[in-house]
Amino acid sequence: MAADLAHAAASRARAAQPAWAARPLDKRIALVLAAVAEVGKTTDRMAVELANQMGRPVRYGGEFGGFAERAGKMAELAEEGLAPLVIEDSDSFLRQILREPQGVVFVVAPWNYPYMTAINTIAPALIAGNTVVLKHAAQTLLVGERLAEAFHAVGVPADVFQNLVLDHDTTAQLIAARAFDVVNFTGSVGGGRAMERAAAGTFTQVATELGGKDPGYVRADADLDAAVDTLIDGAMFNSGQCCCGIERIYVHDSLYDAFVDKAVALVKGYRLGNPLDEETTIGPMAHVRFAAEARAQISEAVAAGAMAHIAPFAEDDGAAYLTPQILTAVTHDMRVMRDETFGPVVGIMAVKDDAEAIQRINDSDFGLTVSLWTRDVQAALDIGAKVQTGTVFMNRCDYLDPALCWTGCKDTGRGTGLSVLAYHALTRPKSYHLKKVCPDATQR
Repeated sequence: MAADLAHAAASRARAAQPAWAARPLDKRIALVLAAVAEVGKTTDRMAVELANQMGRPVRYGGEFGGFAERAGKMAELAEEGLAPLVIEDSDSFLRQILREPQGVVFVVAPWNYPYMTAINTIAPALIAGNTVVLKHAAQTLLVGERLAEAFHAVGVPADVFQNLVLDHDTTAQLIAARAFDVVNFTGSVGGGRAMERAAAGTFTQVATELGGKDPGYVRADADLDAAVDTLIDGAMFNSGQCCCGIERIYVHDSLYDAFVDKAVALVKGYRLGNPLDEETTIGPMAHVRFAAEARAQISEAVAAGAMAHIAPFAEDDGAAYLTPQILTAVTHDMRVMRDETFGPVVGIMAVKDDAEAIQRINDSDFGLTVSLWTRDVQAALDIGAKVQTGTVFMNRCDYLDPALCWTGCKDTGRGTGLSVLAYHALTRPKSYHLKKVCPDATQR
């Protein structure tokens, strides 16, 4: 889209916002939920289109379940998240804090879970009374079109929810010109830095969810089979292209050999292939360049002494179709244990105790989630207090609970998504200090 047309679209979003915010909350909620239901009418089409755009096998059925769950939870939490905070309502004073919409929210959505990541912000932003401008990833432009079709079909005004195709320069221009009040970006660390540079000096709120190198830790008391099944699925599902996918696993010495053996056997049973084939369990990566980075990390690790346990699959074409890989004899000097891989690759290391596991977990530039495997809830709480992360899982991983805040630390960025806290991020507080009795001239 040309820059002048993009600026005009942003201006229309700003002009439309007061009337949208003036609609009753229940009406805004109803329209958002109606749009979600509209998307749900075409779930078979969704699965096929996602397979074609980014390679996820059709056997997994698209994203509507999580898409609807997240929007539904945000609708459920809206009244609580937007409720006034009344400090005093007496005969003398009304003192309260109200929540006002920020204005125009710019959602820059990624390709890896293109419906679910987008709705994380779209739903609460619209429900809170903001207008939304969506910029979807180039890999999944059709998703932005489908979302706009659904929202407009149920009666959300065209200027209240807009889907724009923007290049990087135009995006930066719009942010620098204060076209938006909130920028919500999910993507790479480099992309997050570009967003912050564009917003420098504008005081525009920038919320980011960036890279990850999420760890799993299997304690000596863990359910071994459950840990293997869940952590390896968390590492390999969606060809490893998950924001909170497992990229490194630390296993207590006593379980290490058994864990590795079971993990290798599991991955050897995967079927790599055409994502449109119902028998395929792992599809191609979304782009050849993403697969090239994963291959580079594997090759570097093996050259430095790591052991690769999975022989190349027959379907591995050296391009987007990549053999899922388990690496052992890895160290934190290797990029595969430090840089985000975002592919079906996981390194596994033995640790002697919780202290060593915590040190390894925190030895990272990223902090999105950690997955702890133990039967001891108190141990999980104690370890959770010491690890640098946004979410602590116990006996599960790679899941986003919309009732909890989705956030991170370090190079993962600073966002506040979902839960009631999303409404606080997408609105601004306004304080009212109203004295009901007129003061005399000697009083303040």
